[in-house]
Amino acid sequence: MKLSVIIVSYNVKYFLEQCLCSLEKAAEGIEHEVIIVDNASDDDSTHYITSRFPGVKWIANKENLGFSRANNIAFEHVCGEYVLMLNPDTIVTRDSIASTVAFMDGNPEAGAVGVKMLNKDGNFALESRRGIVTPWVSICKAAGFCKRYPKSKLFGHYYMSYLPEDEVCSIEMVSGAFMMLRRSKLQEIGFLDEKFFMYWEDSDLSYRMLKSGAKNFYLPYPILHYKGESSVRSKLKYRYWLYYSLQIFFKKHNPLYYILSYMPLTLVVLLLKFRIHILNPLLLGKGWDARKVEPEQSFVVVGKRSTYDEIVGFFKKNKIGRCCTFVEACDADLTSGKVKVTNPGGCNHVLFDTSCISYDTMVCTLENLKHEGLKIATYSPERKILITDGIIYNSNGVIEM
Repeated sequence: MKLSVIIVSYNVKYFLEQCLCSLEKAAEGIEHEVIIVDNASDDDSTHYITSRFPGVKWIANKENLGFSRANNIAFEHVCGEYVLMLNPDTIVTRDSIASTVAFMDGNPEAGAVGVKMLNKDGNFALESRRGIVTPWVSICKAAGFCKRYPKSKLFGHYYMSYLPEDEVCSIEMVSGAFMMLRRSKLQEIGFLDEKFFMYWEDSDLSYRMLKSGAKNFYLPYPILHYKGESSVRSKLKYRYWLYYSLQIFFKKHNPLYYILSYMPLTLVVLLLKFRIHILNPLLLGKGWDARKVEPEQSFVVVGKRSTYDEIVGFFKKNKIGRCCTFVEACDADLTSGKVKVTNPGGCNHVLFDTSCISYDTMVCTLENLKHEGLKIATYSPERKILITDGIIYNSNGVIEM
């Protein structure tokens, strides 16, 4: 078998469904398997997904084991020459799968490969490639220097943003949102380190890959990565695990960096724990809810006329927002350039009809619209499901994400 795809899922059945739909098309003609490890979801993911995709291998954990351990469970069952770790909140394209497999075939020195990830507004995601983390690189990231001086090798090493976005590049760290691995090298260096519950486990694996003599690469083949909206409290937990896991990374790979960074990182971790468990519950309980108010959702709808009429009714039923304009088009219209999508002004989403627009075309169109201020949304007439960047709607109403 050529490729094994591993997806770790937790309460994201609609994103996962969309990811699998895009993967079905992207992996056509490639002998592959899909293994989903579910970390004790309580949203009926198991029945919902396995009834729609009976060919996937489903591993159901009884508790949330974290990203590393869940992937390691799947690693024990893979059969493919290459292993792809893939996030469920992604849309993959034909190039991101087929062309990446072809690259691995032609470059035996490649141990791990990542691709060009796009944010939900079509802009380039900086975490598509990263450099080895040192205290200096961490300081530049925390102080904002890497974003202020992205083309500087001195300040921009965290995201390696001085490298071109549309060329194959040798990089240091590959993102675990899309990481294709050579299974023989993975078996040689060992699986993910389970000391990392979440975050930095991909950097640890990338670093060990480099130390083994293999190379890591960035390929300019696009995928979409939603990275769903987070609440204030989950952002704090994100930062907590980020800095806590960074301590583990330093301790494992460079004791000197660990000693130098121990006090400041420990202080940050303790402050975040205090905010998460004590301060925020008190403040939020007294109405100190700092979550930003989102603007009304407004849409440029792209697809068939019949679907547009259905969407208008769906919007009214669920009190979602408003349709600013409608672009009648099929997949061929967009790929040939016969029909172009623009933002007439005031819209914040471009909504694609999944019955006539392919996922490849959605990703390409969104990238072309990256300066228009539009985030992706999709509507499935078959499933009666609308997926936006922060909220999912089904026929029964609203599902907050």
